[in-house]
Amino acid sequence: MKKLALIASLIAAALGAASAPSAAADDVIRFGVAAEPYAPFSVKDASGKWQGWEIDLMNAVCTEMKAKCEIVDIAWDGIIPALLDKKFDVIWSSMSITDKRKEVIDFTDKYYYSPNVLVGAKADTRKFDVTKPETFKGVAVAAQNASLQATYMQDKFNGIADVKIYPTLDDEIADMQAGRVDLMAAAGIQIQDFLKKPEGQAYEVKVTLPHEKMFGYGDGGGVRKEDTALRDRLNAALKAVKASGEYDTITKRYFDFDIYGD
Repeated sequence: MKKLALIASLIAAALGAASAPSAAADDVIRFGVAAEPYAPFSVKDASGKWQGWEIDLMNAVCTEMKAKCEIVDIAWDGIIPALLDKKFDVIWSSMSITDKRKEVIDFTDKYYYSPNVLVGAKADTRKFDVTKPETFKGVAVAAQNASLQATYMQDKFNGIADVKIYPTLDDEIADMQAGRVDLMAAAGIQIQDFLKKPEGQAYEVKVTLPHEKMFGYGDGGGVRKEDTALRDRLNAALKAVKASGEYDTITKRYFDFDIYGD
């Protein structure tokens, strides 16, 4: 039912998009960012100002394009319908580029890649192996709604693991800390922020999920299929920011390893 509802919402959004105004025409590019905090990529500080790696990259790209850029907050599970409904112009929110999503929207070139992992308590000595589904029997696993990790766990371990779906990554972490789930699924780069904090010291990566086709080709900006000119502008700017060394400068503020991948 949820899949049917999502398809219906996407069709409705696409039909409504033709009559909706586009801010990009005035060279104001609206970047859709998931309202939920996603450290260290996109979070609001105490004053309500957005900050993080993805925000810094957005600013560098906008400077390169000589464009005025604005951020539009949007709930993650409604971010694609909102793009199609022209509530903003580009999804800039750690969205993995997948064949399934490319049926509905287009993407820029990737701007980073993250493996997917399962995290659990260091005190839990059980051995989990995705090639042996029986090792997940009765295990409670948290995953974020509308995420690729949730799809993976539901497809591979339906009826074996107890997969629990949460609105945000923070909600996953909270229930893991409370002992209500045994494992949580997340993108490997994003969860490093939590694992490095004092409250994350009792947890570790238990499993790195295999890189299957469903996980896509890295994370990039999502645009409407008809907005080819905007996609090309963003790609040119991303290429220039990387060639100039600004990409590496931004990355070193947040990470001590390469996040671009091959």
